[in-house]
Amino acid sequence: MAGKSGAPWWAHVMLYAGGLTMVVAGGAAAVTQIGVMTANGAVENEDILGGSQAEMDVENITGPLNILVLGVDKQGGSTRSDTMIMVHVNEDLTDVSMVSLPRDLYVEIPDCGPDWGDDPCMQKLNHAASISDDWEKTRANVVDTIYNLTGVEFHMGATVDFNGFMDLVDLVGEIELCPWEDITSIHGDKRFFPEGCAYYDKEESLDLIRQRYGWTDWENGLGGDYGRQAMQQQAIKALIKELKADGYHKDVGKLTELFEGLQGKLTLDLPDGLTAVDLAMNLRDLNPEDITSIRVPATSMKTEVGDSEVIAEGEQQIAADALWSALQDDTMDQWIAQYPQWVKQTGNAATETTTEPTDAATVD
Repeated sequence: MAGKSGAPWWAHVMLYAGGLTMVVAGGAAAVTQIGVMTANGAVENEDILGGSQAEMDVENITGPLNILVLGVDKQGGSTRSDTMIMVHVNEDLTDVSMVSLPRDLYVEIPDCGPDWGDDPCMQKLNHAASISDDWEKTRANVVDTIYNLTGVEFHMGATVDFNGFMDLVDLVGEIELCPWEDITSIHGDKRFFPEGCAYYDKEESLDLIRQRYGWTDWENGLGGDYGRQAMQQQAIKALIKELKADGYHKDVGKLTELFEGLQGKLTLDLPDGLTAVDLAMNLRDLNPEDITSIRVPATSMKTEVGDSEVIAEGEQQIAADALWSALQDDTMDQWIAQYPQWVKQTGNAATETTTEPTDAATVD
């Protein structure tokens, strides 16, 4: 996490455009018109993608859909983002793949700010969001950087303020998190989180999912920032589980409370004619437990800007190029089968483990 950024992982919530809104699904019949209007009205609109938004039929929603999610942290009048997620929903709206772009990914950035004469440079990805206090300028720079890297066209965009996470955990009281190793916080009062499952309140949960330096399981792809990503995904699933257990998917009053809690923390860039609730209804069959989490094919190495994640020439570059094409062409199932070493399975286990390389036709 860069500098004094908080925990902008919150953007992961929009992985389920559903996730928070998908709690509607189980009790769709109970959602009255006033509840729908309140829910839609609580979600602000923002031109995130600019003129590069891919076309989609809002009257007959089918996949494939690509959604760009930016986690934002607002401090001192400026907005920053170092969580950038590419969410892919397949044609049948039954499978979801999530690609978290490493904040330290070494990429070409079209505008590197005043220190570079506003010219392009090779830098870490999160630098794209730090060139100005003008969020509209930095947001456009981030979107351009990701498009130039991947060539993926996005149908929707979202930004989420991490503070929303604290508010929603407070709604349910506590969530269950399961660190796979002992970890001591580097923040504040240096909380200690023992290995294993326990329930944590909003302050404790936020502290745990902000940790990046304490994770050491590099062998299973859970070290450093990858460990933070795994912990974030646990938190999202745990939060949704508690919201459903408390009846937020059946009670209009609770649903309204949920969406009102997102005011000022969530923005969406949806095509004209599509609302947040419309989207949630169409994605109601997606199960957050079945999300496939993808690591960008990259290796940690030294660059002129320090330790970075680099897509190395050769096999990694081939795998990365194939990943971008699979997102665009809706062939993620084929890519997953061919490159299982870059796949993480998101299930009910306490840990997320990276799939070990196996026969190219098999994914555990």
